[in-house]
Amino acid sequence: MDQDPGDSRQDDAARLSAAREEFDAQAQRFEQARARLAATIEKIEKGRSRREILHDSAFARLQARLDSMPVVEQAKGILMAQHRCGPDEAFDLLRRASQRANVKVSVLAARIVEQVAAPESPGLAGPSQSGTD
Repeated sequence: MDQDPGDSRQDDAARLSAAREEFDAQAQRFEQARARLAATIEKIEKGRSRREILHDSAFARLQARLDSMPVVEQAKGILMAQHRCGPDEAFDLLRRASQRANVKVSVLAARIVEQVAAPESPGLAGPSQSGTD
């Protein structure tokens, strides 16, 4: 059984048509995937809304302030005792010293508290805690 050359051409044309349809379908799936990827990248690049960013940054500032508040209050108490002043004047002293030294108020406050809490020097700390003098 020999095939007619026309049948072979029809088979080839059908296969070519099927291949073109498959290629077009794959190209369409590729474009859809590319569009989804581009949308995802855009979301990542744009990130959250400006309102969300501002809300989070305001929250972070408040949290940092809350975390540093106890040490600042301790330093104010130390300055109040040393300079015999009120809390507002003590904070003003702390703030101005912070600006002169170009150091954050909370960092300066922590240094003040550390200096007062630490013994003058190891030799002047008093009797040995071990009980062997």
